Amino acid sequence: MEPPTGILASLWQFILFIPYFTGLLLLGVIKGIVLCPLICLTVAIGNSAIILGLLPVHAIWTLYSIASAKQLGPILKIFLCLCVPLGVILWLVVSILGSVLGGAIYGFLSPIFATFDAVGEGKSNPFFHCFYDGTWSTVQGSFTVVCDFKDVCFHSYFSFMDDLRTSTANRHYYEIRLLQIPGAVIVAVLGILVDFPVISLLALCKSPYMLFKGWHRLFHDLIGREGPFLETMCVPIAGLVILLWPLAVVGAVLGSVVSSVFLGAYGGVVSYQESSFFFGLCYVVASVSIYDEYSNDVLDMPEGSCFPRPIYRRNEEGASTAFSGGLSRPNSFKTTPSRGGSNKGPMIDLKPLDLLEALFVECRRHGEIMVTKGIINSKDIEEAKSSKGSQVISFGLPAYSLLHELLRSIKSNSTGLLLGDGVTEITTRNRPKDAFFDWFLNPFLILKDQIEAANLSEEEEEYLGKLVLLFGDSERLKSSIVESESPPLTELRKAELDAFARRLQGLTKSVSRYPTFRRHFVELVKKLSNDLDNKHNRFEGGSRSVPRPGKTVSRIFSQKSFKKKTSSNGSDQDSPNRGLRDIDIV
Repeated sequence: MEPPTGILASLWQFILFIPYFTGLLLLGVIKGIVLCPLICLTVAIGNSAIILGLLPVHAIWTLYSIASAKQLGPILKIFLCLCVPLGVILWLVVSILGSVLGGAIYGFLSPIFATFDAVGEGKSNPFFHCFYDGTWSTVQGSFTVVCDFKDVCFHSYFSFMDDLRTSTANRHYYEIRLLQIPGAVIVAVLGILVDFPVISLLALCKSPYMLFKGWHRLFHDLIGREGPFLETMCVPIAGLVILLWPLAVVGAVLGSVVSSVFLGAYGGVVSYQESSFFFGLCYVVASVSIYDEYSNDVLDMPEGSCFPRPIYRRNEEGASTAFSGGLSRPNSFKTTPSRGGSNKGPMIDLKPLDLLEALFVECRRHGEIMVTKGIINSKDIEEAKSSKGSQVISFGLPAYSLLHELLRSIKSNSTGLLLGDGVTEITTRNRPKDAFFDWFLNPFLILKDQIEAANLSEEEEEYLGKLVLLFGDSERLKSSIVESESPPLTELRKAELDAFARRLQGLTKSVSRYPTFRRHFVELVKKLSNDLDNKHNRFEGGSRSVPRPGKTVSRIFSQKSFKKKTSSNGSDQDSPNRGLRDIDIV
């Protein structure tokens, strides 16, 4: 839909929009009021039951893990054990209150947004969906939230604790320097006393600017049908943003007030790290300037700050005096792209957890082939269903799928990560501005550059695929390497590929702790189990036998579908169905 041209056309479009938007808003609010108590009770009761039920286990296992950690010194262990009761109390208060508040917000806002989304372009029967959308889907979403919270409290928690217990002190060893503790505590208290009132005052002073500038921009886009109002389906939601913009400003102010406590307390960390009481005080002064410059950058105000910014690190570069000019930008902003350059390319519409869904699509595709080939057997499925878990399915298969993503991106000369559809490419320029993409994407981009610099041959890619998939099963890995027809690799090259495999396994283990991962993993195991049952049913009627796992492991890695270079759009040369037709029956 083309935006209207002319003042009268824009004004008429705005007048027609008001009753349309008001009706949808009232309908969404009514649904939100009806569903809010139910959703709030569901999330609050479900999460509270999980929290209280696992609380004794969490407390005892945390103490045991801290006491067993080899990378922690004895004094630090005693200090952390003494802090565990306080952490348990804070966990109870924050998690239960957060569940109640989060459930109420989700139960109220989800029906409203679903009501507006029901009248978007391309939606069939919008009248029915205006009333139905956001009702049952919100109820289902509340149960999903509880399930994901349970997975985080159980699987992710124990995964973190296992890493803490099993990590060695070869690379990192942590201990408390007792002489630095008093000075760090004093600096932290001073930082809170200084930053809390000053930053709160700055946030309050800048809030009117944020309110009116945001309204000015939104109304300008509404009248001119630009920005979020360009597409018809976005107009109702963008109109809702205009009404809720004061709440966003209030939330920003409250967020600044809360963050000022942590920003000031971080001065104690600086004092401890630098072993200097003076540097801690310098940070307390500089933190106000850091916040002022950051808020100016967010609000598109003039750069710099009128507050002093002294040096608070010994190795800080670019300054020769104790105090630098107040109008200079901090180092963290010097390497960031300019405001004008940040909008050169279109930002892709990708939700943070869509990457996990794309990963499991690849896992299902590769898993189906491996079940058919006999690489994934019934023992792996049973171990994956148990609490012990299967190394091949739990970590090997996701890591193997991620390896294919990286190799496909490398062979298509992608500067970022090319997803399985062969079209969507995530780079540092067009990725959504979510912290999740920093945690998830950046480590894989670094690993991708390292693999690309290694310039692997087809045989080395085959060897790396075996290492990644069978990393947790040494016998099957050794058998697959022995039966491989590829020429032997040098010890130096094997060590380099082993490092890549360990790195990819570690990244996959970190990804497995994200919310929704466990839910997708359970669905993957069910799908592989059904495929395995169907395979056994096909072989029960005849005298044909299944190939030996060791032989099939070597055969699948030597297939042309793995070795062939992908095309420029990143799609595989051989489809999964082609791989299924090449089954050898012995």
